[in-house]
Amino acid sequence: MSGALNWEREGRIWPHRENSAFVPVGRANWHIQRMGEAGKPRLLLLHGTGASVHSWRGVMPLLAHDFDVLAPDLPRHAFTTGHPPTDMSLPQMASAIAQLLAETGFAPDGIVGHSAGAALALQLALDYGFSGPVIGLNAALRPFPGPAAQVFPALAKLLFVNPLVPRIFSAAAGFGSEAERFIYRSTHSRIDAAGLACYSTLLRNSNHTKGALAMMANWDLPTLRTRMHEVTNPVLLLHSDKDAAIPLDWAKEAHEWLPTSRLESLPELGHLAHEEAPEQAAKLIAAFAAAHLEKTA
Repeated sequence: MSGALNWEREGRIWPHRENSAFVPVGRANWHIQRMGEAGKPRLLLLHGTGASVHSWRGVMPLLAHDFDVLAPDLPRHAFTTGHPPTDMSLPQMASAIAQLLAETGFAPDGIVGHSAGAALALQLALDYGFSGPVIGLNAALRPFPGPAAQVFPALAKLLFVNPLVPRIFSAAAGFGSEAERFIYRSTHSRIDAAGLACYSTLLRNSNHTKGALAMMANWDLPTLRTRMHEVTNPVLLLHSDKDAAIPLDWAKEAHEWLPTSRLESLPELGHLAHEEAPEQAAKLIAAFAAAHLEKTA
């Protein structure tokens, strides 16, 4: 499937569609979902590379009991459109999110990031003065070791500039039961039918896969690594012991680099732990956020 995803066609299966809105910011058009009541503490949810707001389908309604919650599709992902490839670096994506927050008037009290979304949360803290609690779910914070740090971004750049690759990848990964096998091989997570349907739709779309490749090609974790000692936010790292994408040992290293972090292991779950066990994830997120927000109230 080429061309942008169509909200009135592909978007009809998106969970919590009634909570969606589109927010123009400059040339970009952001897809967001928002739940909860105004006046409650605000949580910003940032999904990982290649996902969308659908990844919060189980967690978001649970958090909305106690928080005002906003989740966007990241630039060039799913139904968010209009961002140029130059907006896909870690600092530029953080800048784009800061602009979205300014446009919506949503000033988060806490940020929850899954995988690469956790790196975005820390970048927002470092560059834009966000001082509230940060919760990283299976956080992608550790650069690839040794020569791989140079090889993998370079490979992603080569794939990104080849216009055939996103279409080939979409054709190979997005049809039928192959999507389920692809998700399990990549994450060691088994998720529900609603999530699989959304991932299958995303994987079939070459625009979306090209956005994910652009994000990978421009992601500079080594630079973020040099600044992690500057983070003063309370940080909770929740990491699955069965994660096939990011080993628990990598999370332990990142925990050592963050002076105010706490690390908790999630047993028998994969990289998409918050989709496998949303009640468990929401409970841990809410408890950590509430505890630290009470201290600053």
